Amino acid sequence: MSADPVSTGPLWAAMYHSITDPADDPYRVTVSPARLDRQLHWLRRRGLTGVGMDRLLAARARGRAAGLVGLTFDDGYADFLTGAVPVLRRHGFTATVYVLPGRLGGSNEWDSPGPRKPLLTEDGIREAAAAGMEIGSHGLRHSDLTQADDTLLREETRGSREALRALTGVEVTGFCYPYGSVDERAVAAVRDAGYRYAAGISPGPLTGLFALPRVHIGQEDTGPRLLLKRALHHRRREPVPYGPYEPYGPGARYEQYGPRTRASAPVTVPEGGAG
Repeated sequence: MSADPVSTGPLWAAMYHSITDPADDPYRVTVSPARLDRQLHWLRRRGLTGVGMDRLLAARARGRAAGLVGLTFDDGYADFLTGAVPVLRRHGFTATVYVLPGRLGGSNEWDSPGPRKPLLTEDGIREAAAAGMEIGSHGLRHSDLTQADDTLLREETRGSREALRALTGVEVTGFCYPYGSVDERAVAAVRDAGYRYAAGISPGPLTGLFALPRVHIGQEDTGPRLLLKRALHHRRREPVPYGPYEPYGPGARYEQYGPRTRASAPVTVPEGGAG
């Protein structure tokens, strides 16, 4: 029997955004709950389990990632609670939702002139966490970090992490780059802010624990398309160093941990190789 490519090759992480009616979707970021249900059923039939990125990376560090797929939801749309969480729980899956603490209860103004979509409130984020979902940061206000000055860069990385720690009382492990835009300066800021990992889309030569690639999943992705995307991901992505990975652990209180320094989480940037 051949080895599972999820355990031997680059980790497979799926990138979703909004889970609701996709009728008005010029940016192709919306998947219906029914389609999500069929996609997760496709994973489950193949013996795969969807989990949040912190759990996936921790399992990989222990050599136990076989059969696990990372499920991520960017932007922190309010429909994550109504459209995604019930479907995830029905399949026994968890996921990571990357939220914007600087836009609590606001809308996706960065997508102008597209349709306005409401974002999670403070109570919504706490509800998602109580449902077993990992809460990660997507920055404060969905700013492109590669265009940010030093002050804004600190606010979007360290500031958003501190805001989410205060909101949830739980350590915030992961960051997701808005628009998938990442450069060496953004990677350093995220690492120095104390995150344990960061998710991108196609980070190229920066690929590593602080710039993880993901696969966009859309409304048109049926079983055959998912199979093709999974196969192409493992052919196109070189394995990257995922460790050492030191997750804070589920439910950890942030008071238990001191500041994390650059030396505690080295970044390896391999040769070769945009959320």
